[in-house]
Amino acid sequence: MMAKVIDCYVERTAARLLRSLRKSGGSIPLHRIQFSQTIIQHLLDKKQAQIKNTGQGFLVRIQV
Repeated sequence: MMAKVIDCYVERTAARLLRSLRKSGGSIPLHRIQFSQTIIQHLLDKKQAQIKNTGQGFLVRIQV
């Protein structure tokens, strides 16, 4: 039962991060993200986001 509650929390929170990415033009500098590593990793695992090294930092952006 507890794992399902955690999964729902991760899904909802990941959806919030995805909405934030969309509102910011599709990408946000990684250091500005106020979400946990678990949430970011969830989007990466589902191939909904990717991380790009710009040479001056990292961007989390929506997977195209």
